[in-house]
Amino acid sequence: MSDRYSPKEMLARLIAFDSISHKSNLPIVDFIADYLAGHGISCHRIESEDGKKANLFATIGPENAPGIALSGHLDVVPVTGQNWTSDPFELREAEGKLYGRGTVDMKGFVACALAAVPDFAQANLKHPIHLAFSYDEEVGCIGVRGIIKQFGQQFAKPAIVIVGEPTAMRVIDAHKGIHAFETEIVGRAAHNSMPHIGVNAIEFGAQFIAEIERLASELRQRADGERFDPPCTTLTVATIEGGEAVNIVPQSCRITWQFRNVPATDPEEIPRRLEEFANTKLLPAMRAVRDEPAINTRKINEVPSFAAREGSEAVSLALQLAQENALHAVPYGTEAGLFEQADAPAVVCGPGQPEQAHTADEFIEIAQIEECSAFLKRLVGHASA
Repeated sequence: MSDRYSPKEMLARLIAFDSISHKSNLPIVDFIADYLAGHGISCHRIESEDGKKANLFATIGPENAPGIALSGHLDVVPVTGQNWTSDPFELREAEGKLYGRGTVDMKGFVACALAAVPDFAQANLKHPIHLAFSYDEEVGCIGVRGIIKQFGQQFAKPAIVIVGEPTAMRVIDAHKGIHAFETEIVGRAAHNSMPHIGVNAIEFGAQFIAEIERLASELRQRADGERFDPPCTTLTVATIEGGEAVNIVPQSCRITWQFRNVPATDPEEIPRRLEEFANTKLLPAMRAVRDEPAINTRKINEVPSFAAREGSEAVSLALQLAQENALHAVPYGTEAGLFEQADAPAVVCGPGQPEQAHTADEFIEIAQIEECSAFLKRLVGHASA
């Protein structure tokens, strides 16, 4: 007889896998694949280049048909330095809450989807239900890109994608994008007693940071994302590194910076303006001393903003299944923007309070698990009609 789990039992199994992003996720993928096979469901694996991680895509119901995809990531963030009061990889229940790393972000949704598999498999589905589980979402939505590349090849492109990130089961039709960069200021080292023959990379880095703050202030004033909190594109410095010793004019300064843009902000504007500032204001002053100084910026990662198209079938279905009328926008990023770019209409809706993500003693309320399970039961009815 095939294994059958309640959502809580399935969540306990998933939490027991230490699938922190820098580790292999193959053990949890193997477990899910075996579980699905026990219910007669085959799956596709899309491996990372090094073979240490894999995405999983499975179809329940008619093969090679668009259907509805339930999308979730299997990786979680580290627990290092966090003061947990119980083992983060052992599910603990207390006062109507389930504690453990990943309970809310986002193994809670994955557990609900997997626990519903027997119901999916036994239903007379007219429209298939797909499971799309990815790796390395937490470090830049990396794995899901491999799934999207296979749309129309290994498997059909979904007609609707429900991304089950924690939203307290509210329906999200827009979120900000994530764009991360590293800028290296290359100056010239010199003895600190003769700074005039050197080019101090940190001093010019400080001017670059000041320009980032000036531009960030302008974006705050622009306030072109009234649905979001904060209602604007945000631009921040993340890290700065430079210098060798107190008696050396620093030759190098590295700055990482990130902006999270509302859909109304052109993602090319900010890097373009900062490059112009570097080329017209900083480099001439640096090269007035020596020719070799340079300023180099590279993109570290990009996750597009998400704005569901008008009349989106994904949004309409999520509102129906969640029994909601209101739509919301959130400041954090998800895989939804990548699905939308691939012409797979997406929506974000999943169990758990988003503010619990990435915290010590992360938890999901049992009531949220129950609400998500009811959502999925209604999905079976819709896909069978």
